[in-house]
Amino acid sequence: MADLALTARSLELLLGDWRGPGSAYEALAERIRLLIVDGRIAVDTRLPAERDLAERLGLSRTTVTAAYRHLREQGNLHSVRGSGSVARLTGAPAILPAPPEAEYIDFSKAAPTALPWLPEIARQAVEDLPAHLLDAGFDPIGASALRQAIADRYTARGLPTTPDQIMVTIGAQHAIALLSRALIGRGDRAVTEVPIYPHAYEALRAAGARLVPVPVSPHDVDDDLDDREETMGLVQAIRHSNPVMAYVIPDFQNPTGRTMSRVSRARVLDAAARQGTVVVADETTAELSIDRPGHFPPMAADGPAVLIGSVGKTVWGGLRVGWIRAERPLIRRLLAVRSPGDLGTPILEQLIVTRLLPRMDEILELRRGQLRAGRDRLEELVARHLPEWEVPHVDGGIVTWVGLGAPVSSQLALAARREGLIVAAGPRFGIDGAFERFLRLPVCYSPETTDAAVQALARAWRSLGHVPVGEPEPELLASVV
Repeated sequence: MADLALTARSLELLLGDWRGPGSAYEALAERIRLLIVDGRIAVDTRLPAERDLAERLGLSRTTVTAAYRHLREQGNLHSVRGSGSVARLTGAPAILPAPPEAEYIDFSKAAPTALPWLPEIARQAVEDLPAHLLDAGFDPIGASALRQAIADRYTARGLPTTPDQIMVTIGAQHAIALLSRALIGRGDRAVTEVPIYPHAYEALRAAGARLVPVPVSPHDVDDDLDDREETMGLVQAIRHSNPVMAYVIPDFQNPTGRTMSRVSRARVLDAAARQGTVVVADETTAELSIDRPGHFPPMAADGPAVLIGSVGKTVWGGLRVGWIRAERPLIRRLLAVRSPGDLGTPILEQLIVTRLLPRMDEILELRRGQLRAGRDRLEELVARHLPEWEVPHVDGGIVTWVGLGAPVSSQLALAARREGLIVAAGPRFGIDGAFERFLRLPVCYSPETTDAAVQALARAWRSLGHVPVGEPEPELLASVV
């Protein structure tokens, strides 16, 4: 029997506005299938009983039974008498997600490929390894040389830091989970922006948090006005809900691409300090500026904040090294929380990053050129093939939050899979099934991959019955010679 289970009410919230043209059972099955392949329903999660879901959705049980049968036929549901129906991915064993087939383009991951000189740095790091083989190799806080290098990087960016303010983690996601467990008790409130990086709110929920969402707008809708409104929303949420923690992405927010101004950062941090709220700033993309004007030091330069960083978006996602910058008492608390889950970050990976950090300016210059090319190419292709879409012109980061003009993001994501493209639907970045009018697209892929992805999106868009502005309606095409 599955350990995870969805109630009918929870599934209803995830489904959102699922009804569409055609039969109800097919529309319901397709939306549940998207939730599974998109990760919003985890593999091996037990779905609600047919009778419960039918009552909740106001459907006949026959309709829900037909939807579940359709999902079983597609390999997305496995039912055992007496144990219910659990989510599956086609061709995947229980619990483990299926790797995408080679012919798929995976646009759901917003991360660049590895640095071209990473193999050489890795070979050099192996030469450093013998000096670390004389002890047990369990390192819960991080190698001293790496913590010094991280501290030096913060200092160079305008935030004086010492190594004892640093804990090295197994990537940024591990850092988010550790901080959530250390700061949040079951039932505590936590403020978070929405839309937001989905694995962040998953970690907050896993720690028992009650989420307090604050809306964030796309990057270039009206930057000054939106910045003031979002700041007011964050300040009011902190004052009125008395949260123990606030999770924000101040630079090139994922997925909207917006940057919080220095004035807004100071206001949010001041409100949090008065309330006793710990602000956790995820800065994994903070240095990935393309052409952002102004100077933006780490958020803790503007007030008390705990910072998260990693090399996943600058060096390579497969190098699982991140870190937390915090005051010493919290570092000690994190050490106590960490040991039941893991015993430290791998040494060899730390040695690689230690060699890379002094070259960060060189790395960022390379990434800046790649991101500029990727952003400009994506904007050009969408304007050509999908002119009715709104693509915010981001000035840094790795994603843009595209407005579709219609609440069809989930349908589009499914249609794109049929065209060989994997994209994350807009609701993946909400906590309540919202954002069907948006699609997150990465700007960090090669021109060739971006070309193929946008063409697949255009085919998927047309398959849903949409025709780009200025293009003849399908029924008129036959008369054009």
